[in-house]
Amino acid sequence: MRLAVTGATGFVGGEVCRAAVAAGWEVHAFSRRPATVPGATYQSWDLNGTPPALSDVDAVVHCAAAATDAGRPSEVWAANVAGTRRVLDAFPHARIVHVSSASVYDPFRPAVRATEAEAPVPRYLNAYGASKAAAERIVLAARRDTVILRPHAVYGPGDTTLVPRLLENIRAGRLLVPGDGRALLSMTAVGNLAQACLLAARSTPTGVFNIADSDTLSIDQALRGLLAAADVDATPVYLPTRLVWPLAAGLEAVQRFSGRPRRIRLNRYVISQLAMERTLDIGAAVDRLGYAPTPTMFTYGERTRQSP
Repeated sequence: MRLAVTGATGFVGGEVCRAAVAAGWEVHAFSRRPATVPGATYQSWDLNGTPPALSDVDAVVHCAAAATDAGRPSEVWAANVAGTRRVLDAFPHARIVHVSSASVYDPFRPAVRATEAEAPVPRYLNAYGASKAAAERIVLAARRDTVILRPHAVYGPGDTTLVPRLLENIRAGRLLVPGDGRALLSMTAVGNLAQACLLAARSTPTGVFNIADSDTLSIDQALRGLLAAADVDATPVYLPTRLVWPLAAGLEAVQRFSGRPRRIRLNRYVISQLAMERTLDIGAAVDRLGYAPTPTMFTYGERTRQSP
């Protein structure tokens, strides 16, 4: 199996490369950051630029993306939409596995065992959700031989997004969190996501698939597990949604007026992810791709502990 991976030096792309190399595949790794990907052939490629000379491959796992809730909209759209178009153009004959996001579901309503048909939607809170939805439409319209994967809250060793974002919101040993901590969510271990990517690359089914761990847990359980796994001594403190939502909306309005894309730590997107249920139905991936996820697990030094 000859596989190309974009975003290969990132959190998800790197895991996909390692899993594919371990499976004995011929792996071609692409990323804008120079790095050595053990067992893979590496080429530098910024998706905003012209692609290098590319080898023929059987499939492409497209992981490269601007995964931010507070970037400049033009830059997020350029990476997530224009970049996806360039990948499609660069590999006209390969099977495409596009790693999307559960952020394409409606941010204004709880997602309760959401099925794939419930997204995309007409409204989003930021450029990230809107651009990932637009990229999905482009991929589905461009080719028949495509698979779209929608993970949620990807975590695991080497996480560059989820845990670092949590740590930003700790003050005096307290992690400020919107909601009450009881909302349920699906999380996706990076190893489970890599498994799904390889299954999608080599299997026949096409379409859109939710990807998550085999169980769900509460926001409070997830936060405490992530903090403990990171060896951070902090306690979640919950803030009423009815108070923080209008405050966040006001801060976002001021930011838009000022034209400064500075991150607002407690914006409405973050609130929608932490104060409402965000669970996914993964039945389609299990039945059609043969996806066999593990439960949500957090690592504590040399020990592991299943979520409560």
